[in-house]
Amino acid sequence: MNYDLGIYNMKKSDFTILVADDDPDYLFQTITSLERAGYRTVAVESQAEAESVISKMKPDLAIFDLMMENDDSGFILCYKLKRKYPDVPVILATAVAHETGISFSLDSEAEKTWIRADRYLEKGIRPEQLDQEVMKLLKL
Repeated sequence: MNYDLGIYNMKKSDFTILVADDDPDYLFQTITSLERAGYRTVAVESQAEAESVISKMKPDLAIFDLMMENDDSGFILCYKLKRKYPDVPVILATAVAHETGISFSLDSEAEKTWIRADRYLEKGIRPEQLDQEVMKLLKL
């Protein structure tokens, strides 16, 4: 019998991850680590570029910086992506707590409703940790 195992037959290289961050060094490190882990990536440096990509393609997962051209760019991108593609997992990666002392979490239902991200990660996460989070969200 030939069973269609769907997602169970998928490899990391079958997934495209959209990464939006206005810090070119962090963007480079993130896409390099994701590509080394085997994923395809689309890298953009602004909220506007990310919105353009979202209008043209459905990524399998997205990683957004919180503060880009606007202090709430990441929140806006989470909202817009989830509105268009509710099933696409989103990681909000930021250094805002380190830079401002303000912290966010996804521990309460109220926070999950307005933040609209599936994971919240502080920047500085090790590549293998990021890969583990991505694998969990993609159910690999």
